[in-house]
Amino acid sequence: MKQFAEGNELFQKAYFKEHEADLLKLAKEGQSPRALFIGCSDSRVIPDLMVQTKPGDLFVMRNVGNFVPPYKPDEDFHATATAIEYAVSVLKVSQIIICGHTHCGACKALFEDTSDPALIHTRKWLSLGENAKQSAIKALGKDAEKSELLALTEKFSILSQIQNLLTYPYVKKRVDDDTLFIHGWYYDIETGHIDYYDPEQKEFVALSDLARKNHFPDAEKL
Repeated sequence: MKQFAEGNELFQKAYFKEHEADLLKLAKEGQSPRALFIGCSDSRVIPDLMVQTKPGDLFVMRNVGNFVPPYKPDEDFHATATAIEYAVSVLKVSQIIICGHTHCGACKALFEDTSDPALIHTRKWLSLGENAKQSAIKALGKDAEKSELLALTEKFSILSQIQNLLTYPYVKKRVDDDTLFIHGWYYDIETGHIDYYDPEQKEFVALSDLARKNHFPDAEKL
């Protein structure tokens, strides 16, 4: 707590003071973020640092595994659904980024025993990654190297979550109207590099390459 308190004091004296006008404008006028960022709760994944955004640029929703439950209003996954609903229907974001990452603990747990009674919520939540796991096993074989299976599961999971996201009626409508675009990112925590799913090539390619070409295919068209 002492470290956090000192950090906040430094933030107030340095960053906040330097950007005070912009921050007070956001407080007065409200937020109008450009994108909803759906990322993992992993402490090594820090959206604003990764893409150098400013306060007000990203509406961030993080959970274990950057999972998106399918649209089921009567289910228990209301926290994630509420963030999506608010970002799309109220804030009117024009972009949604689903960002997975290397060394993902949630994807790793799909291959491990989670029968511990203390993990009852975790076990249910991890079911959202099962399709990605099975797709990776089908592609590589169950005897493939564990590291290769995990990496492919992480990537397949991003695509699976995009498919789940499109089950939300208000998301699908805006996608069909070309007012909302969905992107799949894969972040390497060892290098800081981000890959972007290109549905035209049907593979992940360097985000920086697409930026240089100013060409970002509609990732929702899997």
